[in-house]
Amino acid sequence: MGTGTGLGRVRGLGSARHGGGHWVLHRMTAVSNLLLMLWLLFSLLRLPAYDYQTIRLWLEQPIVAVPMILLVVSVFWHFRMGLQVLIEDYVHEEGLKFASLVALTFYTFGSGALAVFAIAKIALTGTAH
Repeated sequence: MGTGTGLGRVRGLGSARHGGGHWVLHRMTAVSNLLLMLWLLFSLLRLPAYDYQTIRLWLEQPIVAVPMILLVVSVFWHFRMGLQVLIEDYVHEEGLKFASLVALTFYTFGSGALAVFAIAKIALTGTAH
C-alpha cells in the first residue's frame, strides 16, 4: 500500500505520519462529548430547580462531579485538536503557525484546568448542610 493513497494517509502513513491517530482520537472525543452532553442534559432536566443552591448541591456529588470533569476534559481536548488541524492547514508561515499552536495549547490547557479546578473545589469543599 503506497504512502500517497487516501487510505495510507488515514492510517498515518502519509507525509505527516500521524494523521490516523489524530483522526481517530478526534472522533473518540466527539463521541464522548455527545454522550456526556446527553448525560448533562438529562441530569439537569431531573433537577427540581435551577437556583444556585440546587446546582451547587448537585455538583457536590461525586457521581456528578466526575462526569462533569470528564466532560470538560473531553470538550477542551476536542476543541484543541480541531483548531490544531485548522491552524496546520491554513497558517502557512512557520513562525506564525508555531506561535498559534503554542497560544492554542496554553489557552485550552489553562481554561480546562480552571474549569476542572472549579468543579473539584465545589465537589471537595461542599457547603455546610
